[in-house]
Amino acid sequence: MRKILFEIPGEPVAQGRPRAGKSFAGKTVLYDPEKSRDFKQYVKLAAGQYAPKELITGPIDLYVDVYRSTPKALQTKPKQALIKSGELRPTTKPDVDNYVKAIKDGLTKVIWQNDSQVVDLTVRKFYSLSPKVVVCIKY
Repeated sequence: MRKILFEIPGEPVAQGRPRAGKSFAGKTVLYDPEKSRDFKQYVKLAAGQYAPKELITGPIDLYVDVYRSTPKALQTKPKQALIKSGELRPTTKPDVDNYVKAIKDGLTKVIWQNDSQVVDLTVRKFYSLSPKVVVCIKY
């Protein structure tokens, strides 16, 4: 089994709700919010350095660790000790599935053919003073 491991530095962005608008022809069109679209491009850029020579076509196990910024209220020594030990983790929105949607979309056609190839998925949220996303792909 092969493995690709990389880090996406910066604040993670969850997939936003699709927005509706009108085209020049007057048809209703759906589009990604700008923040989500920009994050997906950033994921593509970061993952491009680790892309295999040929896109992965078989089943994939995906592991994603999301490290969110620690809120000011939790930046005390006792709270930081709980965060380091893993006892204090984010339970607020956004949900882990919204984080992983944006990441999977960003990795499509860079690492794999289609995100439907992901057969095993593990996503975890943590607090960190240096926000990032760590991605591990096993295939």
